[in-house]
Amino acid sequence: MNMRSGLIAVLVFALDRWSKHLVETRLAPYESHVVIPGFFDIVRSQNTGVAFGLFTNAESQYKVALLIIFSIGALVMLAWLLWRNRSGEAYSDVAIALIFGGALGNVFDRIRFGSVTDFLDFYAGSYHWYTFNVADTSISIGAGLLLLGMLRKSAMERKAHA
Repeated sequence: MNMRSGLIAVLVFALDRWSKHLVETRLAPYESHVVIPGFFDIVRSQNTGVAFGLFTNAESQYKVALLIIFSIGALVMLAWLLWRNRSGEAYSDVAIALIFGGALGNVFDRIRFGSVTDFLDFYAGSYHWYTFNVADTSISIGAGLLLLGMLRKSAMERKAHA
């Protein structure tokens, strides 16, 4: 892991924790604050599942422990990828660092509270996207950057062999 990747991951974690702290200390559970009427609210919710509310309603006394173990395993894999990435491709390092910082933020919540605080609520009329947080945003951006990097690399390889 290079210094830039470490700094990005730490900044994402800090921004995620700071934003969640603001919501947790200023809004009661499920209280909402309209930011852009008909489009965006800040609403405090607790996600006991994983991305997009998966497993939220799963009935198991081991659910939180299994989610924590799985998340820590993912963090170890991401740390290994950051350490092993010798390609010199900045977008790969940045992408993995964004994912690592976001995953760390959500794992922190899961260990500390048994759930993850979500608060960004986008919608159009009665159509709502799943409520999410800064960590989720960082993970999504990182995944998108990795995908774009793979597509770019594939296009460059096809061009070189043509």
